[in-house]
Amino acid sequence: MPRKTRSIKLGRVVSNGMNKSVIVAVDRLFQHPLYGKTIRRTSKFMAHDEENECQVGDKVTIEETRPMSKRKRWIVREIVEKKKG
Repeated sequence: MPRKTRSIKLGRVVSNGMNKSVIVAVDRLFQHPLYGKTIRRTSKFMAHDEENECQVGDKVTIEETRPMSKRKRWIVREIVEKKKG
């Protein structure tokens, strides 16, 4: 039986205070079902960063993976854009 394709998300690093872990905030836009106004919602995901190379403000892609701890189910695939400065 083929394995399900793993979900990939694009977000920004908001915390890197832990060892080999980062918190990634992922924004999504959707329209309100009744009023039609565009609404922004943010979800935070804990992701595994093996080399501790992510800094706060970096744009990264994260990929769904096996559970690595109680809250960590994502890994950092690549750093898309480093924070300037």
